[in-house]
Amino acid sequence: MFSLIGFYSLIFGLLFSFLIVFFAIKNFRDTNILDNKIISLTFFQLFFVIVSFLGLIVSFINSDFSNETVFNHSHTTKPLFYKISGTWGNHEGSLLLWLLVLTLFIFIFLLRSKDQTKQYRTLTLLFQQIIIIGFFIFIIKTSNPFNHIFPIPREGMGLNPILQDPALAIHPPILYLGYVGSSIIFSSTLAATSLNYISREWAKHIKKWVLVSWIFLTLGILLGSIWAYYELGWGGFWFWDPVENVSLMPWLALTTLFHCILVLEKRLILTSWVIILSISTFALSMCGTFLVRSGILNSVHTFANDPDRGLFILIFLFCLIFLALFIFFFFHKVQNKDANSFFWLSKETSILINNWFMMYFLSVVLIGTVYPIFLEVLSSERISVGPPFYNKLIIPLLIPFLFAMAIGPKLKWIKSNLENKLHLIIFFIISLFLSISITRNLNSSFLINTVLITSAFYLFFITLRDFVINKFKNLSQTIAHFGFSLLILSILLNNIFSTEIITNLKIGETFRSEKFNISFEKIEQQNKQNFRSITGKFNIKNSNGTNEVLNPELRIYNQPNIVTSEADIKSNMFTDKFMTMNLVQNQEYFNIRYQVKPFMIWIWISVMLISFGGIVTFFKKKYEK
Repeated sequence: MFSLIGFYSLIFGLLFSFLIVFFAIKNFRDTNILDNKIISLTFFQLFFVIVSFLGLIVSFINSDFSNETVFNHSHTTKPLFYKISGTWGNHEGSLLLWLLVLTLFIFIFLLRSKDQTKQYRTLTLLFQQIIIIGFFIFIIKTSNPFNHIFPIPREGMGLNPILQDPALAIHPPILYLGYVGSSIIFSSTLAATSLNYISREWAKHIKKWVLVSWIFLTLGILLGSIWAYYELGWGGFWFWDPVENVSLMPWLALTTLFHCILVLEKRLILTSWVIILSISTFALSMCGTFLVRSGILNSVHTFANDPDRGLFILIFLFCLIFLALFIFFFFHKVQNKDANSFFWLSKETSILINNWFMMYFLSVVLIGTVYPIFLEVLSSERISVGPPFYNKLIIPLLIPFLFAMAIGPKLKWIKSNLENKLHLIIFFIISLFLSISITRNLNSSFLINTVLITSAFYLFFITLRDFVINKFKNLSQTIAHFGFSLLILSILLNNIFSTEIITNLKIGETFRSEKFNISFEKIEQQNKQNFRSITGKFNIKNSNGTNEVLNPELRIYNQPNIVTSEADIKSNMFTDKFMTMNLVQNQEYFNIRYQVKPFMIWIWISVMLISFGGIVTFFKKKYEK
């Protein structure tokens, strides 16, 4: 019954989408119509999508196995929490959540943009409805979450055990808020371009939506990284997995776009660049949707393996990009005759240079992600692109990028100088000294590591000084840049000082090394609600005489029949002790992976600081001068 309600609500939502388009086109010139009629229609569109989504949730809660989506991704013994969160832990449910956010955002946009012209709002609505209708059709035709099966099975197939984690409840929704936020930016930019409406006032207006998308995407990536760290047993926070990359690319584009918006708001320049970045950000978000759901990527993050679905998204994306480029080439007009007037030593020039760096980093990630796909299509040859590729191409240009980040905020708009900046030289000397003291014992890559850590320390000290000296002046910028400097520094120190041991042990054996001894004392077995738990007890004796106990776990799920490895992590402010264990087939041994990961918590803290900088920017800057 609830599945039926959900399906028909989806149909009604689609009908209201067509009504919105019809009514908006018919009354495009009537500036008094929008608030009275269209907002009401948009509300009902949102209402029916909410009802549809709630219908799917209730179907999961009731274990309604007449619903194919519920049958494929749930079972009766699954805890209630995972029944609810599992609603969007699959292809069909995730797309319905995506549609819900799309309709929610356009409704909020209409309510929050009443100070803008009616034609601009209406045209933004029309472009957004094109995207919404596309997703309605995509869901109904290829990914219907309410398909009925008969005869009705007694039991479902179950949820992927990797997804049975509290992070499933918050990571995808927050990530989708970031992705879908780019659609509003895309639609409003096309509307503003069509109407020759791009101005400082428009930049101030759209900046809020850029920030919303950027903040949610940053937090979504952070939550996904933490989830992968403790759940997948990789022992790290980022592994350049293709689906990790498709979230990083729109983040890089959004970051670049935000800084361009700041320039546009100040000087009404870089308008073409803002339009291109708005289109690119949305295209990259849609590209991520295509890659995750097309079946061409082999990743733990992928939702579906259906080329037909991927083809639909690809064609839809090409149509949207063609529309966007058509509007850009035929409607965009440069409004500022001085748009090309740059002084080399100015804030806008430093932002532009840093944008070039960001686009280079984005290009590297894009090539590393897409090239293996094209190679396989053209030659049937499979290759994997891993950290060495990205490190070799990104690290050399990361150094000047960090230095530019440190100096850029010191510059003024239009024309500037660097007089009386003695502290810039002093901090460089301190940074170089600290870097040499850290890297002097390294056996390889001494020079590149020294210069890289120097640049990271340099940005760290500069932003820290700004925070202390300037107090509330440019607070949001200072917090975000300080967080970024802390992130880079933490990553570098983590890579340099990490220790890893991989060995096979059986109960009663001890692994010995110069730094620590690992004793495998025993295992304990327990039957839980929907899995059997095997927990190991390991005693780690460090070289300084201290002892610690770690208890990694194996979970053997019944439905589906999958074994997962759950890491045990002991954390403090400076070091993580990380351990996983896995069964060795046909042997009494367990494969043990033990890692000492310094500064892990500072990686998470730094990303939260970056996000907080965006949040401070979003709200009225009362205390900034």
